[in-house]
Amino acid sequence: MTGPSLETELARAHELDVGELADAIESIGFDCTRCGACCKGYETCGDDIEDDECETDASDGDRVEGDTGREPHTATVFPDEVRRLLDATNDATHATNDDRDGSDDRSVEESVDEDRREPYDWRDIARPMPYGLTDGPDGPTGETFEWALQTTACGDCTFYRETDGQGNCTVHESRPLVCQTYPFSVALGGTSQPMGEPVGREGIVRAHECEGLGRDISREDAEALAAALKRRAVRELEEAIGVRNNYRPTDVDGVVVHDSEGQKRPDGTTLDG
Repeated sequence: MTGPSLETELARAHELDVGELADAIESIGFDCTRCGACCKGYETCGDDIEDDECETDASDGDRVEGDTGREPHTATVFPDEVRRLLDATNDATHATNDDRDGSDDRSVEESVDEDRREPYDWRDIARPMPYGLTDGPDGPTGETFEWALQTTACGDCTFYRETDGQGNCTVHESRPLVCQTYPFSVALGGTSQPMGEPVGREGIVRAHECEGLGRDISREDAEALAAALKRRAVRELEEAIGVRNNYRPTDVDGVVVHDSEGQKRPDGTTLDG
């Protein structure tokens, strides 16, 4: 027996009541403690790993994981979100370079590394979701159906910084929906459960492991989070339908990512491009 179609679930997502979602979030409770757990790999790199060992390397379309033996941070990012992050980081890079030249005194987002002058490209932002890929003699190979935020060699999100134990997202205003809504998700077919099974549930709202759960949240914040949660549910189902409708088998070497826009290489270009 099959479940509801993606189109049926999408219709349900459009009909989600933000107030009811906010009620559920208030009942569960949440306040971000900036611990960074949702932005990092599942273990810390440790004091014996230098900062320059956690740099990224986009030469083969994926990042090395170093020798930490841990699973890297994995967060879904949609194609349009990748482009928005590209715009945000490159605008900030441009502003930083202007400021260095003394021609611009605008404030600069922390999303730009101090010594970076080159524009960001797709592989600086996203990597093929590793599920479904295998290691071949010439590197990763296979087909996958999502993009994940890029990671450092230490397995952390490439946009995560930590100072004195406090986490910071350097692209906070442009962060993907999955980051805006963590640690919550909605229980609709075709939507994702970030970072494993839920640890709690209130109606259709699922709560995932996070030390900020159970804390007081204002109604205003709960409603803002609920509205983002609805947008994410709609966007996830739209993406799933687009992937299904645009999928076609491929027979090429290396890695192919099937997203709602078609078949792409790890650098974000289409196979036909």
